Formats: sequence, C-alpha cells, structure tokens
Amino acid sequence: MKKTLLSIILLGTINFTYAQNFCTDLFFSEVVEGSGNNKAFEVYNPTSAPIVLSNYRIVRYSNGSPVGVDSLTLSGTLGANATWVVANGQIVSAPNSPACDTALQALANQLSNVYPDPLYANGDDAILLVKISPYAIIDIFGKIGEDPGQSWSDVFPFTDAQGSWWTKDHTLIRKSSVFTGVTSNPVAFNVTLQWDSLPQDDWSNLGIHASTCGNTAVQGGIANINSVTIFPNPSIGNFTINTSSALLNVEIYNALGVTIFSNRFTTNSNEVKINISNQPYGIYFMRVELQSGKVIVSKICIQ
Repeated sequence: MKKTLLSIILLGTINFTYAQNFCTDLFFSEVVEGSGNNKAFEVYNPTSAPIVLSNYRIVRYSNGSPVGVDSLTLSGTLGANATWVVANGQIVSAPNSPACDTALQALANQLSNVYPDPLYANGDDAILLVKISPYAIIDIFGKIGEDPGQSWSDVFPFTDAQGSWWTKDHTLIRKSSVFTGVTSNPVAFNVTLQWDSLPQDDWSNLGIHASTCGNTAVQGGIANINSVTIFPNPSIGNFTINTSSALLNVEIYNALGVTIFSNRFTTNSNEVKINISNQPYGIYFMRVELQSGKVIVSKICIQ
C-alpha cells in the first residue's frame, strides 16, 4: 500500500513500560493540514505482520475539547511496514466548504465521511488514534484539552502567540527515529520533537514512510545478537560495542524518539566505547549500522 534507588527503579519502570510498545502497534506517520479541506492522515504499521484496521479509529478533540467530538473507523488490512492514507472525502464544494483536491483523494486508501468527521480538522485540533477493543490510546497528535489558538508552534508553551506555526497550513512527517505513538496526553505539545515540516499542500511523501522499525532487527535485554554485542547493559551510561564487521554509524534515541547521540565512523573499527552518562536514568534505543549494511536496534538501560 501507499506507503532514586526507589526513584531510579520507578523511573526505569515507567520508561520500560513505554518502551514495551516499541514497533508493536500503529501510529500516525504523516498529517496533512492543507488549504481548504485538503486534509489527510497517514497511519503506519511498524510491525512485521498485517493488521486489520476495523479495530482502530481516528478521533478528533476539537478546539480544546476534553472529549472527542467525532471519529472515523478505519477499514481494510494494512500490511507490514506499510502506510494507510485517509483523506477528506468531500467531492463537491459548498459555501465556505470547498471540495478536497482530487489529486489528494487519489493518494488515499480511504476517504472520510461527510461532516462532522476528523478529516475536517484544523491546526488547533488534537487527533487521536485509538484501538477499539481492548480500548487503548495508541497515538496522540496535539494536546487534549488545549486550544492553542490557530496552531501549535515551536516556542514554549507552543501555542500560536509565539514562534512559528507548525500544525496549521503544513504537512508534517513523523521522524524516522520514532518507534511508537504518544499514549499519554503531553504536558506541552512540542511538535518539533517528533515531526518534520513541509509546506502547505505538499503531499510528495504521502503513502511512503521511512522508519527505523521497518529496516532493522530489534533486540532487547542483554544486547548480544549475531554480529553486535553491547555491554554492560544496564550500565551507568558507559557502553562498549563489539561488532563482527566494521562500524559505520551509531545513533541513540530516548523514549520520545529524540536523538541524544550520533557518530559516523570514518576509520574501520570493530569496537567502540560510548559515554552517555549525562543522560537521565531509563530506557534508550541504540541503532548500530555496520559497513556490511546490517542494522541492529537494541534497548539499552542507564541506571
């Protein structure tokens, strides 16, 4: 398809629970907030198996509403590491409500219902992706219960009174380093942490999503799989990486998908030492790329 000791323990538990969802369920991979009714959401399947979409729903929390105001149940089956695009389905213009561009609709796997529907969202609406049974919030775009004005921005507190507007009149693409959806309402919605921005009505990336989930082998616990060994794990933040072939690149992400370490190697080396002891206690993800082309993502723990 288109494609402390107690505190330390508690903190590690919280982060580990979050990390358990690593590449295991759907999340939003692109949001189109275009001119008029040119709206679309792209959902990505980061798993290695098809997912039946009838157990998932997109819900809109409009203009700071603390409850959902409308929803759309997805349909079809989404293949492994593939995308599902839902676009606004309005085909005839009405007063103050133009039809969605047919070129955008042609990129969709599913069209929305008539108004009211989440595909009539604007840049100030929170959008959720939920699993119907058992009920679970699996991704949140925006902040439930907050009306940012016309848009969330890139300057704290990320409302429209300061900074550049991001969620209005833009296409937003989820960073490839994001492994899972946001499952708890954020204290503040800093869209720049997980999203990149394209201009209004730019749909050039719609239907295709680049994700670490889809291109790697994933390991957890003591990191020792095939050609890559990472030790000690857990550690206080000092890790040694041993590999069977020369290292090309090492990146480390926190649970929000933010890169906290990155190093590309220009000389051949099969062992390197990495120090991230300046980072808080918790679970992180280390992406190791070898010159052979193999990529491994490992859960690592700082304690």
